[in-house]
Amino acid sequence: MAEHNELGKLGEELGVEFLQKEGYEILETNWVFQKGEIDIIAQKDDIIAAVEVKTRSSLEFGLPQEFVKSKKIQLLIKAMNEYVISNDFDVSVRFDVISIYKNAQNLEIDHLIDAFYHF
Repeated sequence: MAEHNELGKLGEELGVEFLQKEGYEILETNWVFQKGEIDIIAQKDDIIAAVEVKTRSSLEFGLPQEFVKSKKIQLLIKAMNEYVISNDFDVSVRFDVISIYKNAQNLEIDHLIDAFYHF
């Protein structure tokens, strides 16, 4: 597996652990609908969050969350709509980004809630 794929997989695992520590229940990981994939679907109280995890080895080219482009956002919205309908959920939905990057020898994790409003 390529190094960037391994870093992405590690990032998603760290994202799951982070959310669980914050009291979220993980409903799905890597949920796919058509061309859209949601890295993590998590629930806390009456909110379901579609979480995109972006992991970078450095900030040389920008913050990880800056790599969630409008095409990806559209695919996430379409996939999450299908997930909610197919599971007959009656909850609020939001879209978050977990940004992970290497800072010296540590990995920094930022959870951007309602992240699409930050772009």
